[in-house]
Amino acid sequence: MHFVRPPGLAIAITPRWSLLRECLVVVGFSLLIALAARIAVTLPFTPVPITGQTLAVLLAGAVLGSRRGFVSVLLYLGWGTSGLPVFAGGAAGAFWATPSGGFLIGFPFAAFAVGYLTERGLDRGLRLAAALLAGNTIIYLFGLPPLAWFIANDWTGLASAIPGSSLLQKTLSAGLYPFILGDLGKLAVAALVLPSARRLAASYKG
Repeated sequence: MHFVRPPGLAIAITPRWSLLRECLVVVGFSLLIALAARIAVTLPFTPVPITGQTLAVLLAGAVLGSRRGFVSVLLYLGWGTSGLPVFAGGAAGAFWATPSGGFLIGFPFAAFAVGYLTERGLDRGLRLAAALLAGNTIIYLFGLPPLAWFIANDWTGLASAIPGSSLLQKTLSAGLYPFILGDLGKLAVAALVLPSARRLAASYKG
């Protein structure tokens, strides 16, 4: 049996890609991630803010596919590294040297993973939710170890305010537990938005 890879949502909408269209879509999603970073809530016991970036990153992978999603997130990181205030709280510069840096490093890999999985059929229902959850998990796998290092060295001066008696407990309290409900909400939004967008695309194409 020959396996036919299903197209991503963006390809379903615009099946014939031109170089200009490729660039516009990739740049557009990088700006969407920057806009989502403006939705930021800081907590008193953690240097990691709650933002809308995760949702935008996962959507980039699901909509653009693995390669375009990866490039769009890399471009976003490039905007911030070059000095544009596109990170949470209007920050810019060497993001990898901050407590949140590991999470941002994980963004392009999360987008690639979501795109890779949706390109291979995990693009509807519970399978789509599993693909999005996999991408979200990758962000934590990249983000928590560097955060633990910052906490262990009390780089932010917040170590005593973070709940927990061990480094592992403090790391999870600062980088995982406060974000679980929000992440579940983001996954639900993404899982609802993508099928609706697909139906709109199909309707538009007639």
